[in-house]
Amino acid sequence: MSTLRDIMSTDVFFCTVEDNIYEAAVKMKDNDVGVIPVLDNGKLVGVITDRDIVIRCVAGKKPNSTRITDVISTHLITGSPDMLVDEAEELMGNEQIRRLPIVENDKLIGIIALADLAIHKQTSSEAGIALSSISEDRDQIRH
Repeated sequence: MSTLRDIMSTDVFFCTVEDNIYEAAVKMKDNDVGVIPVLDNGKLVGVITDRDIVIRCVAGKKPNSTRITDVISTHLITGSPDMLVDEAEELMGNEQIRRLPIVENDKLIGIIALADLAIHKQTSSEAGIALSSISEDRDQIRH
């Protein structure tokens, strides 16, 4: 069975607790993402979403002067690199989250998106079909 280590993205864009909201928004725009993990000395302390920025910041606050720690979500749902893909899928469904930060030894090492899970399932399904077809062809050759 596949683990998250097999399919996670390891090139994760992140912010630090020193960043402000404007910097987070620019990173989101430049990297075409809607969520960015927030680190403090490499340790995951929260995540910020485009929704957090709109709801908690744009309506009444100044993005250039609002610290990222004033608006991040600190209720963290994380996975481990050795977690099975099926377990992550269930966790993400139960928690209604689209991205799952992957943490090892208190350090962010990757992230899984729903798209990663869908691609993995499709690839696994296609591989199964291909293997089944190969097996059928081989059985026909033997007879």
